Amino acid sequence: MSGVPRIVVHPPAPSGGRRVSIGAETLGVAYGVVDLLEFLVRAGVSTDVPLDDPEVIDWRGGGPGIWS
Repeated sequence: MSGVPRIVVHPPAPSGGRRVSIGAETLGVAYGVVDLLEFLVRAGVSTDVPLDDPEVIDWRGGGPGIWS
């Protein structure tokens, strides 16, 4: 998807949640998809991005159903 920055959702932390970053910038720790979408809005990224597209979101340590 052209023009959309590569979003990385890092593996779940032992204490819960997953760090979300774009490039070198950490957007925060998400505890679910709603948090992820809020971080994207704050970063100026459309929430219409396909969450299952590996060209847009790099899910590390599990997909959008894994948060802890």
